[in-house]
Amino acid sequence: MEQNFILIGLDDSPSPFFPPEVQELIRNGRYFSGGVRHREIVASLLPDDATWMTINIPLDNVFTQYKAHFETDGHPIVVFASGDPLFFGFANTLRKRMPEAHLQLYPAFNSLQTLAHRMVIPYSDMRNVSLTGRPWQELDRALIERSTQIGILTDREHTPDAIAHRMLDYGYSQYTVYVGEHLGNPDKERIRRMTVEETARSCFERPNCLILKANTPLPPRPFGIPDEAFDHLDGRARMITKAPIRLLTLRVLELNSRHVFWDIGSCTGSVSIEARLQFPHLTVVSFEIRPEGRQLMEVNSRRFSVPGIQHLTGDFLQTDLSSLPLPDAVFIGGHGGKLGVMMEGIKKLLQPGGCIVFNSVSAESGKAFREAAAKLGMQLQPSVRIALDDYNPIEIMKATL
Repeated sequence: MEQNFILIGLDDSPSPFFPPEVQELIRNGRYFSGGVRHREIVASLLPDDATWMTINIPLDNVFTQYKAHFETDGHPIVVFASGDPLFFGFANTLRKRMPEAHLQLYPAFNSLQTLAHRMVIPYSDMRNVSLTGRPWQELDRALIERSTQIGILTDREHTPDAIAHRMLDYGYSQYTVYVGEHLGNPDKERIRRMTVEETARSCFERPNCLILKANTPLPPRPFGIPDEAFDHLDGRARMITKAPIRLLTLRVLELNSRHVFWDIGSCTGSVSIEARLQFPHLTVVSFEIRPEGRQLMEVNSRRFSVPGIQHLTGDFLQTDLSSLPLPDAVFIGGHGGKLGVMMEGIKKLLQPGGCIVFNSVSAESGKAFREAAAKLGMQLQPSVRIALDDYNPIEIMKATL
C-alpha cells in the first residue's frame, strides 16, 4: 500500500489556527501522530475514534508502528510537528527512514522565523543551527567562522544559558542574544534581549530558541598562530610544531576535504587548534600521553577561541578508540619509539582514502615510516623537506590507503 503522510506545522499556541483545508483533513483523519505536547494542543480537534502514535525517543518504535499500519491500512497518517517540518524537522527524518513515502506538508512559521518577526530582525542571511538532539559541532563552527547572525534551536541540554556559558568560555561575548520562550502562546510567550553574560546567569522555560547578533566587529581568525602565543609544556618553547611547518602539514593532510582528524601526540595542541581554526567543519580528536596536555589544550583552545576539540589523555596504544568517529586524516606528532605499531593500529581504523602524515626529524624515523607504510600496503606520497632557522631539517611524509 502507499505510504502517505500529511504533516501539519504547529506553534506553541493552545488554540492553533488552521485554514479550512487543514481543518477538513483533521476532521476526516483516523490516524494521527506527534509528540506529547502536540497532542495536548490538538486533542480537542481530533475525531472521537482517532488513533494516536506518539513520537518519542528512540524513534524506532514509532516507525515500527508506521510500517505496521501501512501493511494493513491505506489511510494516511496525519503528523503534527513544530513549525516547518522541513526545517530541522520530522519531515527530514521521514524522508530518511521511509524514502518511498509521499509527504504532503502544511507548514507553520518555524520558531526562529517567529522570533525574528517579533524583533523585526531581517533573517535572510541568518546562519541556522540546530542543537536539538545534536552535539555542539555546528554552533562551534558558526562561531569559529565568525558568523554575525546565528539562529539556534535548543533542547534540554543545550539551553540558552548553557550556550552562553560555552560562548564566554571561548571568548565569544560580542553578541546580543534574543531569546524567545513559548512562541505563539499568548499566555506564556516571553521574549528577552540580553547580553551573553546576562543569558549565562538566567533561566529559561521550554520550548525556546535564540538568535545571536554580533554587536561589534568580530575579530578575524588568525592564520598561522605565533609559536610564542601558546602555553608550552613546562615552558619548553621548542616542544611545538612551528607555525610554517604546522600550516604546511595541514596542507599535506588536505583537511579541506576531510571530515575527521586525529592529532596523536598533540602536546601544546597547536596542530589541533590550527586545524580547527582553518577548517571548522572538521571533527578533531587529539591524543596526548602526558597529563599536562589536557591543561595545555584547555588553556590554548580557549585563548584562541577554538571550541569543540575532543582531547584524550593517555598512551594512544592503550586507549579505547571504539566510541570515537573514525578518522580520514591522522597526524602523528609523537610515537614514543612505536611508530610501526601505531601506524598498524591506525590503518585498521582509517577510512577509505584516508592518510597518515608524519614529520620526520631524523633519517631513522623517516626510514621507520617508509618501512611501516610498505609493510601495511599503504601508498607513500612525495614528501616535503623543509629547514627552518637553526632547527634540524624536517621531512613531511604522507602515506595513503
